[in-house]
Amino acid sequence: MSGVDWRMSAVLANVERGGNEVPEVTSLENAVRAWLALDNTLQNDAILRPEHPVVLDGERVTVLAGQAIRTLADRLG
Repeated sequence: MSGVDWRMSAVLANVERGGNEVPEVTSLENAVRAWLALDNTLQNDAILRPEHPVVLDGERVTVLAGQAIRTLADRLG
């Protein structure tokens, strides 16, 4: 799956769940899949923090926000 460690922990934050903004800690794969399931407005507000930097287009990324998460989602396959 594209060299990304999808099993590492990640936090998906800035997303309202059940009327509260509660960060979700899960695997990177599950966090990205959860982001994909959000409507566009919530996707734009979301912040994803993987446990370790992810290399995207040659850069080490520690935080992805909004539609930048799609770059990672496109690698899910």
